Amino acid sequence: MNPSPVRCLILACGNTLRSDDGVGPWLADWAEQRFRDNPCVRVLARQQWTPDLAADIAHAAAALFLDCSLAATPGSVSLAPVAPAAAPEGLATHHLGAPELLALSRELYHAQPREALLVAIGAGSTELGERFSDPVAAALPQACRAIEDTVQRLLDGPPIPL
Repeated sequence: MNPSPVRCLILACGNTLRSDDGVGPWLADWAEQRFRDNPCVRVLARQQWTPDLAADIAHAAAALFLDCSLAATPGSVSLAPVAPAAAPEGLATHHLGAPELLALSRELYHAQPREALLVAIGAGSTELGERFSDPVAAALPQACRAIEDTVQRLLDGPPIPL
Protein backbone atom coordinates (compact mmCIF):
# COMPACT_ATOMS: atom_id res chain seq x y z
CA MET A 1 0.00 0.00 0.00
CA ASN A 2 1.31 3.43 -0.94
CA PRO A 3 1.47 6.15 1.70
CA SER A 4 -1.07 8.96 1.38
CA PRO A 5 0.34 12.02 -0.38
CA VAL A 6 1.20 14.97 1.84
CA ARG A 7 2.17 18.52 0.96
CA CYS A 8 4.96 18.70 3.55
CA LEU A 9 6.79 15.70 5.03
CA ILE A 10 9.00 16.44 8.02
CA LEU A 11 11.66 13.77 8.63
CA ALA A 12 13.81 13.94 11.74
CA CYS A 13 16.84 11.88 12.65
CA GLY A 14 18.76 11.44 15.88
CA ASN A 15 19.47 9.47 19.01
CA THR A 16 17.82 10.91 22.11
CA LEU A 17 20.40 9.15 24.32
CA ARG A 18 23.36 10.98 22.70
CA SER A 19 22.91 14.56 23.95
CA ASP A 20 22.68 17.00 21.00
CA ASP A 21 22.11 14.16 18.53
CA GLY A 22 18.57 14.03 19.96
CA VAL A 23 17.70 17.49 18.65
CA GLY A 24 16.07 16.06 15.49
CA PRO A 25 13.51 13.97 17.41
CA TRP A 26 12.93 16.88 19.83
CA LEU A 27 12.15 19.19 16.90
CA ALA A 28 9.92 16.50 15.38
CA ASP A 29 7.91 16.32 18.63
CA TRP A 30 7.58 20.11 18.56
CA ALA A 31 6.49 20.04 14.88
CA GLU A 32 4.01 17.24 15.57
CA GLN A 33 2.32 19.41 18.19
CA ARG A 34 2.54 22.61 16.14
CA PHE A 35 1.02 21.09 12.99
CA ARG A 36 -1.22 18.41 14.57
CA ASP A 37 -4.39 19.99 13.14
CA ASN A 38 -3.01 20.29 9.61
CA PRO A 39 -3.59 17.17 7.49
CA CYS A 40 -1.18 18.52 4.85
CA VAL A 41 1.79 17.99 7.20
CA ARG A 42 3.18 14.62 8.27
CA VAL A 43 6.01 14.23 10.80
CA LEU A 44 8.24 11.15 11.11
CA ALA A 45 11.17 10.75 13.52
CA ARG A 46 13.69 7.94 13.46
CA GLN A 47 16.94 7.16 15.22
CA GLN A 48 18.42 6.78 11.75
CA TRP A 49 17.14 7.34 8.25
CA THR A 50 16.54 4.03 6.49
CA PRO A 51 15.70 3.07 2.89
CA ASP A 52 12.02 2.40 3.69
CA LEU A 53 11.52 6.17 4.09
CA ALA A 54 12.02 6.57 0.32
CA ALA A 55 8.35 5.66 -0.25
CA ASP A 56 7.14 8.42 2.07
CA ILE A 57 9.52 10.89 0.43
CA ALA A 58 8.37 9.94 -3.08
CA HIS A 59 4.76 10.69 -2.15
CA ALA A 60 5.48 14.09 -0.59
CA ALA A 61 5.24 17.40 -2.43
CA ALA A 62 7.96 18.86 -0.18
CA ALA A 63 10.33 17.38 2.39
CA LEU A 64 11.91 19.06 5.39
CA PHE A 65 14.72 17.10 7.03
CA LEU A 66 15.73 17.83 10.66
CA ASP A 67 19.07 16.78 12.10
CA CYS A 68 22.11 17.91 14.06
CA SER A 69 25.41 18.71 12.35
CA LEU A 70 28.81 17.78 13.71
CA ALA A 71 30.46 20.00 11.11
CA ALA A 72 28.65 23.21 12.12
CA THR A 73 29.35 25.58 14.99
CA PRO A 74 27.54 24.35 18.13
CA GLY A 75 24.15 26.03 18.37
CA SER A 76 24.14 27.41 14.84
CA VAL A 77 20.91 26.90 12.89
CA SER A 78 21.02 26.45 9.14
CA LEU A 79 18.41 25.94 6.44
CA ALA A 80 19.75 24.57 3.16
CA PRO A 81 18.35 22.95 0.03
CA VAL A 82 18.99 19.24 -0.40
CA ALA A 83 19.71 17.70 -3.80
CA PRO A 84 19.64 13.97 -4.55
CA ALA A 85 23.01 12.25 -4.37
CA ALA A 86 23.74 8.56 -4.75
CA ALA A 87 25.24 6.82 -1.75
CA PRO A 88 28.84 5.71 -2.13
CA GLU A 89 29.16 2.03 -2.95
CA GLY A 90 29.07 -0.20 0.10
CA LEU A 91 27.54 2.44 2.36
CA ALA A 92 25.72 0.99 5.36
CA THR A 93 22.09 2.00 5.92
CA HIS A 94 22.93 3.89 9.11
CA HIS A 95 24.85 6.36 6.96
CA LEU A 96 21.92 7.37 4.74
CA GLY A 97 21.49 11.11 4.67
CA ALA A 98 18.87 13.34 3.13
CA PRO A 99 20.60 13.45 -0.31
CA GLU A 100 20.80 9.66 -0.49
CA LEU A 101 17.16 9.26 0.54
CA LEU A 102 16.08 11.67 -2.19
CA ALA A 103 18.10 9.73 -4.76
CA LEU A 104 16.62 6.45 -3.53
CA SER A 105 13.09 7.82 -3.79
CA ARG A 106 13.79 8.90 -7.36
CA GLU A 107 15.40 5.57 -8.25
CA LEU A 108 12.78 3.28 -6.67
CA TYR A 109 9.59 5.31 -7.16
CA HIS A 110 10.51 7.64 -10.04
CA ALA A 111 9.36 10.54 -7.88
CA GLN A 112 10.77 13.04 -5.44
CA PRO A 113 9.52 16.17 -3.68
CA ARG A 114 9.56 19.39 -5.71
CA GLU A 115 11.51 20.96 -2.85
CA ALA A 116 13.68 19.40 -0.14
CA LEU A 117 15.36 21.33 2.65
CA LEU A 118 17.46 20.52 5.71
CA VAL A 119 17.25 22.33 9.04
CA ALA A 120 20.38 21.50 11.01
CA ILE A 121 21.60 22.61 14.42
CA GLY A 122 25.32 22.45 15.11
CA ALA A 123 25.97 19.85 17.82
CA GLY A 124 28.15 20.68 20.79
CA SER A 125 28.16 17.17 22.25
CA THR A 126 27.10 13.69 21.20
CA GLU A 127 28.28 12.05 24.40
CA LEU A 128 25.91 9.76 26.29
CA GLY A 129 23.22 11.82 27.95
CA GLU A 130 19.68 13.08 27.54
CA ARG A 131 20.34 16.82 27.91
CA PHE A 132 21.26 19.26 25.18
CA SER A 133 24.42 21.32 25.42
CA ASP A 134 23.88 24.98 26.31
CA PRO A 135 24.40 26.22 22.71
CA VAL A 136 21.86 23.73 21.32
CA ALA A 137 19.31 24.46 24.06
CA ALA A 138 19.65 28.19 23.30
CA ALA A 139 19.15 27.55 19.56
CA LEU A 140 15.85 25.65 19.90
CA PRO A 141 13.57 28.73 19.57
CA GLN A 142 15.39 29.82 16.40
CA ALA A 143 15.15 26.29 14.94
CA CYS A 144 11.43 26.12 15.74
CA ARG A 145 10.87 29.47 14.00
CA ALA A 146 12.83 28.23 10.97
CA ILE A 147 10.67 25.10 10.79
CA GLU A 148 7.43 27.01 11.24
CA ASP A 149 8.34 29.65 8.64
CA THR A 150 9.54 27.03 6.15
CA VAL A 151 6.50 24.78 6.51
CA GLN A 152 4.19 27.78 6.16
CA ARG A 153 6.01 28.89 3.01
CA LEU A 154 5.79 25.38 1.56
CA LEU A 155 2.06 25.18 2.34
CA ASP A 156 1.31 28.70 1.07
CA GLY A 157 2.94 28.03 -2.28
CA PRO A 158 0.95 27.08 -5.36
CA PRO A 159 -0.88 23.76 -5.12
CA ILE A 160 1.32 20.90 -6.16
CA PRO A 161 -0.15 18.10 -8.25
CA LEU A 162 0.30 14.82 -6.43
